[in-house]
Amino acid sequence: MAKKSFLIIGMGTFGHHLCRELAKQRCEVMAVDAVAEAVEDVLSLVVSAKVGDCTNEEVLRSFGIPNFDACFVCVSSDFKNSLQITSLLKELGARKVICKANDDIHKKFLLRNGADFVIYPEMEAAVSIAVSESSDDIFDCIPMTAEYSIYELKVPDRWVGKSILELSVRSKYHLNILGLKTGGVIQPMPGADHVFKADEHVMVMGLVEDVRRLVH
Repeated sequence: MAKKSFLIIGMGTFGHHLCRELAKQRCEVMAVDAVAEAVEDVLSLVVSAKVGDCTNEEVLRSFGIPNFDACFVCVSSDFKNSLQITSLLKELGARKVICKANDDIHKKFLLRNGADFVIYPEMEAAVSIAVSESSDDIFDCIPMTAEYSIYELKVPDRWVGKSILELSVRSKYHLNILGLKTGGVIQPMPGADHVFKADEHVMVMGLVEDVRRLVH
């Protein structure tokens, strides 16, 4: 299988960590920043590092934008530049543009300018911590969209000894069961005949209000 290739524009904290994690996945990464010092720390992680103003169409064109599986725009501190770069990437044939934003207003305008997907890590991290720390029965939360998240929950006492089918989890609780976790081992997509045990954690996807109703 061919290695995936990515362009990451903006070597701030998020861009730097993204380079590191994609490199761990053995992806090919080109890192770009307007400041030379910003790319020095990732030289050992990427196949190519460039210094340039990505609001300049010719600079972007020189990177061969259509060749990347996805382009990441990680310059949310300068929203005007983020919008301009996003628009230029799409005009130059980017297959997928993923942008980092600071809030919902930024997200809305980035999507209008051609972004295929928008993330805001600070908000997602805050949501995850707030949800997991607010209840002893919620161990993790991974936001998937503005409304839906994946949760790791302690199996409710009233579920113990009953099967997924018997509980009618999807219709009664409006939650989709994605897996089970016992002693750190994950079992994905358990069958409808699975009977819940007291020492299990269950991985579900749904709305926060539905999860709250279940654990309280």
